[in-house]
Amino acid sequence: MSRPPVLGPNAYLIGVQGGRQMLDTPALLIDRVALERNIANMAATAERHSIGLRPHVKSHKSARIAHMQIDAGAIGVSCATLGEAEAMVEAGVSGVLVTSPVVGANKLRRLVALAQQAGPRQVMVVVDDRRNVAELAVLAARLPFPLDVLIDYHAGYHRTGVVDESAALALARAICETGSLRLRGLQAYGGHLQHIEPRAERENAAAQLRDAVVNLRSALEAAGTPLEIVTGVGTGTHEADAAAGVFTEMQPGSYVFMDVEYEHVLSERSRVSPFETALFVQSTVVSTQAKSWVTVDAGTKSFATDSVAPVIARGVDGPSRYAFFGDEHGKLIVDAEHRPSLGAHVEFVTPHCDPTVNLYDRYHVVEGDRLVDIWPIEARGRL
Repeated sequence: MSRPPVLGPNAYLIGVQGGRQMLDTPALLIDRVALERNIANMAATAERHSIGLRPHVKSHKSARIAHMQIDAGAIGVSCATLGEAEAMVEAGVSGVLVTSPVVGANKLRRLVALAQQAGPRQVMVVVDDRRNVAELAVLAARLPFPLDVLIDYHAGYHRTGVVDESAALALARAICETGSLRLRGLQAYGGHLQHIEPRAERENAAAQLRDAVVNLRSALEAAGTPLEIVTGVGTGTHEADAAAGVFTEMQPGSYVFMDVEYEHVLSERSRVSPFETALFVQSTVVSTQAKSWVTVDAGTKSFATDSVAPVIARGVDGPSRYAFFGDEHGKLIVDAEHRPSLGAHVEFVTPHCDPTVNLYDRYHVVEGDRLVDIWPIEARGRL
């Protein structure tokens, strides 16, 4: 029985014992058991602290994983781009928040069309500018229900978001005067805080952001603007933020997979990360001619390059180090005793999971040495 071409050249290996070591590479792998445990662990944290979980799909860009998160207790998903949101709604994912302002006439039309498709209270978007509010309100007036919006706060990063209480109050008034938009709450996502090391410094920075959020919320509510939602929180600060009672929901993303960056952040000498590495890139050794290294078929087109180097996870027994070696190749520096042979498969922990995922069309889902499924990455490239 032939399989749909969307599954790619490795589809014939699904269910084959040892199929994990027969893949055409480079291939993006998910350890299914680790993924499921990570999803369950974050859902349990949210339940324990009575905080909503609206995880970011920018990390996985997969409708299948989004549905797994919702089935585990998430109240919806967060999307960094309108394209990601469209992919999620097309796949029947509910409770979608677009976490970056949507600007431009065509994108605003797409946003309103998406809200129409999803139905009342299923799509929200953040805003930080009165002009954007006015333009959005005109198009949202075509909807049979108000479009839900959140005020975006800069959270100390100043990438997007209102800069102070005065700007937030003015924006709240502008939203409430439209009639076609409904102000649901506030977003304060401190993405720049998530990788601060050590842990005490990260938690101190997160506490400062929470104090600012409390003050901003108090000012808005004192002016007659109640906030149903206060959303933010990433993987790096999820524990302290969830326990503090300031946010009503959190938006972690990378916890589903983990990567080299987050393994450094969440693991300490006396503390093990609550999440497991579930995402890997598998490569093949394609040349062994050099004396001090072997060459693998995974280079800058296979890994994100905005961070540290990938780390070898499987396929080499001794000390080794990866170095980028061009678009299609990587240099695996090993000693003579531990050199993998030509054709050997070597797996790597990704340096930064989000942009690495965006380089691939599909996940190869493994359990042990068996390939058990192949999942499309629907929101890949939906920028």
